[in-house]
Amino acid sequence: MRLLKLVPDNTNIGFVKLRWIAFTLTGLLTLASVALLGIRGLNLGVDFVGGLMVETEFQKPVSLDELRRDVDRLGVGESSLQQFGQTNVVSIRLPLPESTDEGATNQVVKKVQGALEAKYPGVQFRRTDTVSGKVSGELIRTGVTAVVLSIIGIALFSWFRFEWQFGFSTAVAIIHDVLVTMGFFALTQIEFDLSIVAAVLTIVGYSINDKIVIDDRIRENLRKYRQMDMRALVDLSVNETLPRTVMTSLTLLLALGSLLLFGGDVIRGFTAAMMLGILVGTYSSIYVSSSLLISLGVTAKSFAPKTAATGAERVTKRENNEGAVP
Repeated sequence: MRLLKLVPDNTNIGFVKLRWIAFTLTGLLTLASVALLGIRGLNLGVDFVGGLMVETEFQKPVSLDELRRDVDRLGVGESSLQQFGQTNVVSIRLPLPESTDEGATNQVVKKVQGALEAKYPGVQFRRTDTVSGKVSGELIRTGVTAVVLSIIGIALFSWFRFEWQFGFSTAVAIIHDVLVTMGFFALTQIEFDLSIVAAVLTIVGYSINDKIVIDDRIRENLRKYRQMDMRALVDLSVNETLPRTVMTSLTLLLALGSLLLFGGDVIRGFTAAMMLGILVGTYSSIYVSSSLLISLGVTAKSFAPKTAATGAERVTKRENNEGAVP
């Protein structure tokens, strides 16, 4: 039985010649994501903003304006509604009661549930989340710190593992991957909660894995082909690792696609973030991170063994001195 080959042998795609187009596209996507984050912002979940969230599923689609009026009449605070995946699934957010007692929170939940059951027969309450303002603030700081420290740590690892140019190009590509993913959530207004932070950290891990494999092949070829043009060498390295990159990305997308279709609404945001992150991460690994090394001045001399060169010079000088006429 023949093995399935998604990428034929001796593939020679010119990725480097498109690097300026890729750099321009990367810059535009990054700027657009930053603009979306600044203008629309993220639809932060209860994990980050604090409060009470009741996820409801009705028998048929309901009017959000009418539902908001029904909830506001209960006197439990100003409500915020959002359809969650389907038109008949609505997320109701409410502020926490003044009393921090768990009994007061349960009383608010029961009051809302009783009113909705009376007005909308057959309504189901899928889940209820409660997070205090203090905890939500700590979660925001912890989430941001985790993402920033992971990017810094990865950049330092690439720097010490290879050269500073590799660390810089890796950091640029990963920052691009994270910002584009967050820009997608700002555009779609999908709820951004702790599961999405986990997805972002997973995307960072996947991206660095893919980039390290390509960088390691580039360094290996730099030592093997000392006279090769840097553009041709980067193309060779990316093409040599392309079967692995395509197979890994495709298998992950197939698994995540199944979760997106059959996993339900609870993990839909996580799955969407992962799928987008894998696509963007694969693109940045192939077109951005590797090609950026050329602009940063990496050449075959970057990994030339200096000790060997020094030893050769000493041998040459000794031979010249021995052959000199006294």
